[in-house]
Amino acid sequence: MAMEEQCSAPPRWRSISLTHVEHAEGDLTGQVLAYISLFPIAILVGFVTLIVFKRELHTISFFGGLILNEGVNWVLKHIFREPRPCAGAHTTLNTDYGMPSSHSQLIWFFVVYFFLFLYLRMHQTNNARCVDLLWRHILSIVLLGIAFSVSYSRVYLLYHTWSQVFYGGVAGCTIGIVWFFFTQEVLTPLFPKIAAWPISEYFLVRDTSLIPNILWFEYTVTRSEARNRQRKLGTKLQ
Repeated sequence: MAMEEQCSAPPRWRSISLTHVEHAEGDLTGQVLAYISLFPIAILVGFVTLIVFKRELHTISFFGGLILNEGVNWVLKHIFREPRPCAGAHTTLNTDYGMPSSHSQLIWFFVVYFFLFLYLRMHQTNNARCVDLLWRHILSIVLLGIAFSVSYSRVYLLYHTWSQVFYGGVAGCTIGIVWFFFTQEVLTPLFPKIAAWPISEYFLVRDTSLIPNILWFEYTVTRSEARNRQRKLGTKLQ
């Protein structure tokens, strides 16, 4: 009976606008750019996944900077109150204000912070100097391509003007630089103490700030442990 009453007077349904991106029907380029514009959402999901499984303080700090960046964007939008282009073109928007672009600000914060982390935080630990620099340069080029593509997609899909995207990128770059050096100079010296807190030990939160190349470290430690366990297993089977 209750189900019949709900069907007779159905509520108005709304989509979750966080991931709802519209493009012109039949426009293949617009469809591709609509998917590209979802990269900031994928970044946030990726960070949550890393925090849950890695529980590393620098990753948590990086994610905290992203959240701060989004907060600053919300404040700036409500200060400038500049409307989006083609008002009414899109039906599902978090806000009608477009200055600055949150997508542009987030992606450029991420890219600039990652650049600084890649070239200043990570140091060479083996002799493959050329190979190490090569993959850093390739990754940097890929990230730049993604950042420009996301920024362009917001203009192409009529969510923002060029100036809104540009100033969003400027804000993201500025906050990314400030947050990186704040993390390095202020937060990083505190990480060992934070990692030693009982609550941090309970949740297995760790500090890897003194390890120059965490990828190489995890690879060598995991390989060594796997070989030791394999030898022990072989000894038991004999």
